Amino acid sequence: MIVQWLTFAAHYPWRWQAEMVRKAQRLRERHKALQATKDARGIRLLREWLSPEQRAQFDASRCFDVVGCHTGRRYRIRHGTATNVHEIDDAGRPVMGWCFIPSGDLVAGDVMLAQKIALETNEGAALEVAKKFSAHPSARANLDALPRRAC
Repeated sequence: MIVQWLTFAAHYPWRWQAEMVRKAQRLRERHKALQATKDARGIRLLREWLSPEQRAQFDASRCFDVVGCHTGRRYRIRHGTATNVHEIDDAGRPVMGWCFIPSGDLVAGDVMLAQKIALETNEGAALEVAKKFSAHPSARANLDALPRRAC
């Protein structure tokens, strides 16, 4: 089998190259389909854990509010995997941003669920490991020009 493949590659390099490109495209398409399945599964699990109010809010705006168990502060968790948790005031305006993510290569729905559970069950420990960032719109505008990196 390998001898035939090497002979084919040596005698018809353009065909071999075209075949490799087609294989790479198929692999890329398969990877995209697998990632879409993982994303959908993560969102489905998140939706199962949301209260009816949180689910309605998530369906409308791809974010939901959580109340911290220790302080009673409100947090808004937006769709994403990093820098997506904002402490909000009574008017719904962001006061402070918090970045904390579980370890591992997780999809957005799984990360958001972990953040929700952490804030609702052990807010103090979650904020202890979190990194703060400015939630003020003008400060965020300056940061948006910088390359993204994990918090």
